[in-house]
Amino acid sequence: MRANVKLTLALHVTGVLPDGYHSLDALVVEVDAPSDVVTLDERGTGISCSVHGPMSGGVPSDDSNLAVRAARALLPELKSLSIDIEKNIPSGAGLGGGSSDAAAVIRALSLQYGVSDARAEEVALSLGADVLVCLRGGVNRMEGIGEIVTPLASPGDLSLLIAAAPFQCSTPAVYRAWDEMGGPISHRVIEPPGLWASIWGGEWRNDLEPAAEKVAPDLLEFRMMVEAVCGRPAILAGSGSSYAVAMPDAGVSAAAAAQIRAMKGCSAWSGRVSTAPQERSMT
Repeated sequence: MRANVKLTLALHVTGVLPDGYHSLDALVVEVDAPSDVVTLDERGTGISCSVHGPMSGGVPSDDSNLAVRAARALLPELKSLSIDIEKNIPSGAGLGGGSSDAAAVIRALSLQYGVSDARAEEVALSLGADVLVCLRGGVNRMEGIGEIVTPLASPGDLSLLIAAAPFQCSTPAVYRAWDEMGGPISHRVIEPPGLWASIWGGEWRNDLEPAAEKVAPDLLEFRMMVEAVCGRPAILAGSGSSYAVAMPDAGVSAAAAAQIRAMKGCSAWSGRVSTAPQERSMT
């Protein structure tokens, strides 16, 4: 199974709740590159996980792995499951790789065991809002603390370049920095009418970018490099440390990605926005 990237193309912080969580209004899309590959095998005994691949460094393979937690939460009675994850999505890059792996496990097991949509989504949300939006797939608007997910119209054949910096950003640290900087609370919202036309004008923003650059000062230089190569504005993915750029076509995107990969420690991919939610044959 392919576990695709969850990419945030616009993120507005709309408030801080009494419990300290932040309310958001975000545009989230599923992109087909890079992708993890998740394989399940029910032979053997117990629930285990193996992680390998070019982006596997620092990713746990024990019970703390989100994919393992997803299997246990969805089917507590499950006695045997081997989860193999080929990691191609970098961790700590704001691309939702772990959440996408967990969603892939929920999707496959739900199909096999006849778990309802409602139950699958309940389990996904219990593991985190990103798991829910990855389970939905396609193009979505996330509101609240991420628990309100509304499907949006597809942009059609939209090519995106994703560039990952050679360092990570801690999501809690970025939100702490945002709090310390005093916000501000955004009054911008995602406007579905005309949504995709605005990407070409560089109008999309991520309110967390100043906080992320405070936590990881090298982000600014990395963003400037990506924009110089692409000739277009770059948008911070989630809390960082990756950026996304809307490109004119797949060929231009692939050439720019190759140029960025040639730079020491940098990773880049050319992908397309998924045009439909992930298919799940559940009741």
